[in-house]
Amino acid sequence: MEAVNEALARKKREILSLWIERTLDSYVAPGFFKTAKDPFANPVGSNITTGLTALFDLLLADAELQAFDKPLDQVVRIRAVQEFTPAQAVAPFLELKWVVKQVFSGEQSLKPLMGELDELDCRIDRMALTAFNIYSECREQLYRNRIRELKSGSSILTDAACPSSLIRRARQGESAELET
Repeated sequence: MEAVNEALARKKREILSLWIERTLDSYVAPGFFKTAKDPFANPVGSNITTGLTALFDLLLADAELQAFDKPLDQVVRIRAVQEFTPAQAVAPFLELKWVVKQVFSGEQSLKPLMGELDELDCRIDRMALTAFNIYSECREQLYRNRIRELKSGSSILTDAACPSSLIRRARQGESAELET
C-alpha cells in the first residue's frame, strides 16, 4: 500500500482535479460551480472542493474512519437538500475509484500498481457507506423539520408563493385572456 500511497500523493493534483470536476458535473449548472471561486458566491463549489480535498488527504494519511465524518458531512449535507437520489448523492465517493484507475492507467510507470488498489478500494467503499449514513440522517432531519412545519402551521408561510410571482402570473393570465 505504501507504493500506492506514494503514487497517489504524486498524482494528487490530477486525481483531485478530475474527481472534483466529475462531482460538479452532476449538478444542473456545473459551469458556474467550476468557475466561480468566491466561496460566498459559490458555496456549493467551494464546499465540495474543500470537502473532497480533505477526504483525499485523509485517505493518503490512512486516517481512521471517524476522521472522515466532518468532510463527508460537508459534501453530503449539500447533496441531501438537493434533488439527488440516494445513489446520486453518494456516487461521487465511489467514483474516486474510477478516477484513480483512469489516472494510473494513463501513466506507464503506474500501471503495475493497478493490482494493488484493492485496499484503497475497500477504504473508499467504507467512506461511501459512511456518506450514505450521513445522507440518510440529513434526509431524516429534513423530513422531521417538514413534519414540524406542517404541525405548527408555519408551512402556510413557507409553502406560500412569493407575492411578486403571484402578481406576475396573474398579469400573464390576464394578457393570455385578452389575446383569446
